[in-house]
Amino acid sequence: MASPKATSSERNSGRRIPLVPVVIILLILGAGLFGETGALHMLKARRHKADLERQVAEKQEINRALKQEINLLKTDRNYIEALARQELGMVGDGEVVYQFPSEKTDSDKGKKLPPPTP
Repeated sequence: MASPKATSSERNSGRRIPLVPVVIILLILGAGLFGETGALHMLKARRHKADLERQVAEKQEINRALKQEINLLKTDRNYIEALARQELGMVGDGEVVYQFPSEKTDSDKGKKLPPPTP
């Protein structure tokens, strides 16, 4: 006896997954991961927010230091004097400045030093 052959639709009828719901689920998952409000976008936004918060903290620290320096410049005469000595090379009344020639380097060999000034 010849057995009738089963068609492909009859063979897979118990195991067949409907295509439309699978496509819809994949689209929803794709939008959830890669969309404008997706998980990857949210992770990137959180990293950007943390970076901006770090920059704000750095700027606030710089701002605090500058305000402190402004206060010192307004009120502390010793700070102004030390700053003038350091930045401008200024000398106080009655002080004597001694300048010594720098040590010779290899490139200075053969060059004459200028005569000392009295």
